[in-house]
Amino acid sequence: MIRVRFAPSPTGYLHIGSVRTALFNYLFARRQGGKFILRIEDTDRERSNEAFLEEILENLKWMGLEWDEGPGAGGDYGPYFQMERLKIYREHAQKLLDEDKAYYCYCTPEELAAERELANLEKRSPGYSGKCMHITEEQQAQYDREGRDPSIRFKVPASGEVVIDDLIRGKVSFDNCLLEDFIIMKSSGIPVYNFAAVIDDSLMHISHVIRGEEHLSNTPRQLLLYRALGYPPPEFAHLPIILDEQRRKLSKRRGGVDLRDFRMDGYLPEAIFNFLALLGWSPGEDLELMERDDVIGRFTLDAVSKSPSVFDDKKLEWMNAQYMKKKTPAEIADLSEPFFMYSGYEPERRFLEELSELYCERIKKLSDFPVTAACFFDEHIEYDPDAAIKYFKEPGVTAKRLRDLEDVIAELDDYNKETIEKAVRGLAEKLGVAAAKLIHPARVALTGKATSPGIFEVMELMDKPAVLSRLIQAAEYLEEKNKAKAEQ
Repeated sequence: MIRVRFAPSPTGYLHIGSVRTALFNYLFARRQGGKFILRIEDTDRERSNEAFLEEILENLKWMGLEWDEGPGAGGDYGPYFQMERLKIYREHAQKLLDEDKAYYCYCTPEELAAERELANLEKRSPGYSGKCMHITEEQQAQYDREGRDPSIRFKVPASGEVVIDDLIRGKVSFDNCLLEDFIIMKSSGIPVYNFAAVIDDSLMHISHVIRGEEHLSNTPRQLLLYRALGYPPPEFAHLPIILDEQRRKLSKRRGGVDLRDFRMDGYLPEAIFNFLALLGWSPGEDLELMERDDVIGRFTLDAVSKSPSVFDDKKLEWMNAQYMKKKTPAEIADLSEPFFMYSGYEPERRFLEELSELYCERIKKLSDFPVTAACFFDEHIEYDPDAAIKYFKEPGVTAKRLRDLEDVIAELDDYNKETIEKAVRGLAEKLGVAAAKLIHPARVALTGKATSPGIFEVMELMDKPAVLSRLIQAAEYLEEKNKAKAEQ
């Protein structure tokens, strides 16, 4: 059976590149009718954090990447936390020691640093010399009396090569002579990544290891360990790296690359799912907007590219906007309410649904909504400079028109978009100007912007007192501006 795993470390927030890795594993498992396993690699005790773990689990669920085995789901091959598997790793390390495939290393960090420095001075490879492989029983006893806690190193064969038959990259070879005897168990009794991963993947019957290409250099060491332990290796597939739009590696140092950042910015999980699926994989037929089941039904590893993928923020934003348009006003209201609350607004549910219906075609991200609709909540309107330049350029004339508009709106007993439109167009005809001469300045007066949903719908939803207040505010602003202009 196909069995794949995603194995994050709870040492930070979930990087978007890691989410792509989890997604590709999930898609491969679902497409092949296999199992998707979640394993937590929590051996970095200094940096592992329960809050990060909860964030990882919650974000994977938010993305819809439900795991078949792992934390909260159970399974036959647990525990699924590495710190609960220490006895297993120690037993495997002892097996390698007993078979003379590994040895104790008593070198201190200072001794190892001095060895590397000497190798650099002599222009040799800075790899470990292997000196502890030949220590005598007397030396070992002396180290033990000194209180040195040894690590355990794996004996890398002195000759030969490791060949990786990668499902994406093809055959990749590594000469054994380039690999130093590497540590498999730290002096603390904690396994290193390569050792623990091999044991876990073997005992959990992982059939395919699908991960980022930055792990390619780990693979020869892992294959040597599979061979030494007598376990059949899984098939490997190393995904292309993700670059930013400047073709630099997508890095946390540049910010905004954790999944939580995208959630807080108002992206939908289905948009991120769709976008990441296409980041390094092509379904053919120039498809872009795809439903989850369609992505699963088409996904294959042989359609994954070897070349780096570029993270296009604008494309993600466009894709998110397309998914926003598919939402009902009630759905948008549900999704956007936390963003309004965060912005300090507390709209009533019915009003938020009406607002969602008005703006649903214009919202690219949920975080945009409170900003775009701020005019419905803020008493004082800030005018966009470009909008003011364009539509408030004749302050005296425009102020008079807004005052006239205020008067006709105030006289309306039956206040709705139809009566509002009739009143505005009637005033334009009375003044002998095009209706646009009233509509555009009114839009800026009410929303502060040059564009908005239909102005009559905006005026209806904003309600009569608020509309009158904003028209007066804009008229007073323009009158002051006209006065200052006359005094110059």
